[in-house]
Amino acid sequence: MIFFLSKVKKWREEFEKLRMIILDYQLNEELKWGVPCYTFQNSNIVLIHGFKEYCALLFFKGALLKDTHGILIRQTENVQASRQVRFTSILEIVELEPVLKAYVHEAIEIEKAGLKVELKKTSEYAIPEEFQKKLNEIPALKSAFDALTPGRQRAYIFYFSQPKQSKTRESRVEKCRPQILNGKGLNDQ
Repeated sequence: MIFFLSKVKKWREEFEKLRMIILDYQLNEELKWGVPCYTFQNSNIVLIHGFKEYCALLFFKGALLKDTHGILIRQTENVQASRQVRFTSILEIVELEPVLKAYVHEAIEIEKAGLKVELKKTSEYAIPEEFQKKLNEIPALKSAFDALTPGRQRAYIFYFSQPKQSKTRESRVEKCRPQILNGKGLNDQ
């Protein structure tokens, strides 16, 4: 992990402070997704990551934390389980250290208890009408879409749902149709 920190230019001091807080809990430390991740009995508990405007401590099952201090942020409306605490300075981390320690402890206890976040099933998401129309018109497209993993299905549903204009949604569906028919996810090569 020292090698990782030596390469970090932005947020290095903040990353080091967050790392010291987390290491108090005897969690396993490893690099996952290119960032420091801390696990308990092979389950992800928390990771540290940086962005342009802030660095963050991400709790994988943050939706289950009590968040008595109201500091957890849901990154986007589609994120179901994880929550972030965002920082823009080392001072913010120092001031929140006791709270962060309590949250890390609670996250470990949640994992020990075997608690799970109730995730919304893919079938519970509304399929945009432009895509539903194509699924109804082209049985092979429906079969190919149904054969995709739930995560790949959700990625397409989110992607097709984003534009405000129907014309743009139709264009996205048409553009992705060959990829779906080939059994590929939105981001597959």
